[in-house]
Amino acid sequence: MDEGTLREAVVAERRELAGMLGELTTEQWGAPSLCAGWRVREVVAHITMPFRMSVAQFGLEMAKARGNFDRMADRMARRDTARLSDARLLASLRDNVEHPWRPPGGGTAGALSHDVIHGLDISVALGLPRRPPVERIGLILGSMRDRNVRYFGTDLTGVRLEATDLDWHLGDGEPLRGSARDLLLVICGRRIPAELLEGTQAPRYAGRSAGGGDFS
Repeated sequence: MDEGTLREAVVAERRELAGMLGELTTEQWGAPSLCAGWRVREVVAHITMPFRMSVAQFGLEMAKARGNFDRMADRMARRDTARLSDARLLASLRDNVEHPWRPPGGGTAGALSHDVIHGLDISVALGLPRRPPVERIGLILGSMRDRNVRYFGTDLTGVRLEATDLDWHLGDGEPLRGSARDLLLVICGRRIPAELLEGTQAPRYAGRSAGGGDFS
């Protein structure tokens, strides 16, 4: 996958997310996201965490969490939202749209996945019209492998994911159709509104608009 294309997509995603977040009300910042137990502000704190943390600090926090990334991420998100205002969190994103951070082992594709998925955790939960370009979602889905699905802990046994707005599919079995955006959320273990999915397997992955998923 072309590194330049991925970098451009990361920068564009962060810039668009900052624009979306800048329009939110205080009530929306405090509303539930698709990440279980996290409000919108915790998700933004998590998105921007790499911009505030050095490699050494990351290692120290992981050690405190006994190697459990979800535990560490949850603690850091709650700590940062307690000490940083919504405006500060937004500024952290705006000031770092071109930050070179890449998750360990994930490369630039991992950085793009991180920002897009967590941006959807916010926009879908709030029912906002903002949709990342399908081509950007396609870059992420195109990099998906069995190990990625296993990482999220999503059970796709007997299911074939079929995007309705992109030439993409994954798995074998009963068709589960939806937009590329919504199928990406399914892979990530998010529970999304039932009307966004088509197929007999839809009830397995549908649920309230705020709930499900981990902090990855």
